[in-house]
Amino acid sequence: MTTIISKFRRAALAAGIALSALSVSLHAEAGSLKLGMTTWVGYGPLFLARDMGYFKQGGLDVSLEIIEEASLYMAAVAAGELDGSASTIDEIMKYRSKDVCFKSVYALDDSHGGDGVLAPSSVKSVADLKGMEVGLNEGSVSQFWFNILLKQAGLTQADVKITNMTADDAAAAFMADRIPVAVTWEPHLTLAKKENKGQVLIDSSKTPGLIVDVVALNCDYITKNPGDVEALVKGLYKANEFIKENPEKAYEVMAKGVGGWLKEPKDFASSAAGVNFYGKERNAQFFAGGESGDAGKLIKLGGDVWGGFGKLKMDIKYDDLVDPSFLTK
Repeated sequence: MTTIISKFRRAALAAGIALSALSVSLHAEAGSLKLGMTTWVGYGPLFLARDMGYFKQGGLDVSLEIIEEASLYMAAVAAGELDGSASTIDEIMKYRSKDVCFKSVYALDDSHGGDGVLAPSSVKSVADLKGMEVGLNEGSVSQFWFNILLKQAGLTQADVKITNMTADDAAAAFMADRIPVAVTWEPHLTLAKKENKGQVLIDSSKTPGLIVDVVALNCDYITKNPGDVEALVKGLYKANEFIKENPEKAYEVMAKGVGGWLKEPKDFASSAAGVNFYGKERNAQFFAGGESGDAGKLIKLGGDVWGGFGKLKMDIKYDDLVDPSFLTK
């Protein structure tokens, strides 16, 4: 991780130009693939497929880099140090431009209770948050999701007082009574419940399909390495089947691979209850229908939210962000 980030920083400083203007070769060696991502339970299948040898069976060597900041791993993708990323659809939309092209080839999971809003017990609904201070990470999936919740409650972000902080810091501030409301994720939701601190006002199980993680690969890599992309998808299909057939063993392997706060199998299993892993059937459903399907509607939502905050570099349509052709090979 340090090597990737330092290389990018040196290159960026030497060139003195924006990411969107970088014109570097994004070609990876045949049979190899480098992905960047944060520590998240939904990325477990990537580690499972790697460590169970499913990618190798297709002749693909996959390197998985944990980088706990989306802007850094997306910068590494733009600089050609990574071939792609595992991230939420709304997150990667902010980095897609005419100069930096990448597309989603596989959906890994959706958050089904793994994200939530911590609030005082006296609060009865999202509408009751009007006028309250809310800690959340601006520019992250937390802001994206929270803005959808606000819209559903007839509010906008202007109706609350946002304090910008990471999801971890927001949870810590909530637990310490420094802030009344926090938009965060596991394990903080469970910790708040154990400590009987306030309440989880709403979690992502109430908004299925809004927080979806995908593997997005550089367009140049997809064009030059179709066999490797196919091996990636097939390996993930096998991993998903293994999770269903032998969850206990799968959690053990994924916990060791993902590491961090998920390094213990019991913690991984607990967090896995808050996501829906996507296999072959769900991928086909999610990407079906183009702009009118699940993925298309989510991309439009991302355009509405991030476009409204001026975070997009281009008007993004379904075809700009998705290549579903490998799902049926």
